[in-house]
Amino acid sequence: MLTTAFDGLAPLHQPIMVLALRGLFDIAEVATDAVDTLAEGRVAPVVASIDPDPFFDFTQERPQVEFDDDEERQIRWPVNEFRVARFPGMAHDLVLLAGVEPHLRYSTFAEAIVTVAVALGCEVVVTLGAAPEATPHSRLPQVVGSSTNDGLVRALGLSRPRYQGVTGLVGVLQERLDRAQLPAVSLRVGVPHYLGNAKHPQASAALLRHLEHVLGVPTGHAALAEDAMRWRSLHDEAVAEDEQAARYVEMLEREYDRRMEAAMPSADDLAAQFEQFLREQRDEQ
Repeated sequence: MLTTAFDGLAPLHQPIMVLALRGLFDIAEVATDAVDTLAEGRVAPVVASIDPDPFFDFTQERPQVEFDDDEERQIRWPVNEFRVARFPGMAHDLVLLAGVEPHLRYSTFAEAIVTVAVALGCEVVVTLGAAPEATPHSRLPQVVGSSTNDGLVRALGLSRPRYQGVTGLVGVLQERLDRAQLPAVSLRVGVPHYLGNAKHPQASAALLRHLEHVLGVPTGHAALAEDAMRWRSLHDEAVAEDEQAARYVEMLEREYDRRMEAAMPSADDLAAQFEQFLREQRDEQ
């Protein structure tokens, strides 16, 4: 089920795994777009992949027929590939997964991710997600984070997860990472619920900015600026055409502006505290 290409791979520098899975907790593919942006413009070879056949109901996630450059018919299946992105001179290399949430065998799928993280020596696993919220599209999207690791909670000012109820693959993965004693952080960005599944690159950029502050590696979020402006104009036009929607957005803006931001460390402090946490973890090991 898991194919790896670790042989001959040069050691990674203090690697961090960053992943997002298209599905229930990735509205408008905001999180997977963020991970894809991390890999753009750099060499990011595939070092492992998960076979889709045991994990998907293909009546829900149907394969697609495509023609390649030689006009040969090819079947494109749901892809879950792990890529390595190196950042010479930076604090960390990254192991990236922008995949598709499976329908079946959550436990086995999660164990495959843990296996890759352990084999490549990842110090922390960061999961990215996006959820619909009552937030205006005209304001900066808010990113919240949680962790079950006490050291990360203290270092980054995170909350401990309090959610109870049905969960997706990421919820199962977090439990498996706890079992493996591999620290994990979950970052989630709020996307305006009234936009439906319309693209929201501003939310993807918000996730990447938070990653850049903490991990100390360039995430390429600036490359999303033009796309974000274009979609912002489309969102503005759609809201302006509906008087009731326009009034609703104005109310959300007032609530957003009144809401006091929770006290958070500065970006530099976040990065410094994260690196201090990793140093302490290495010393313990």
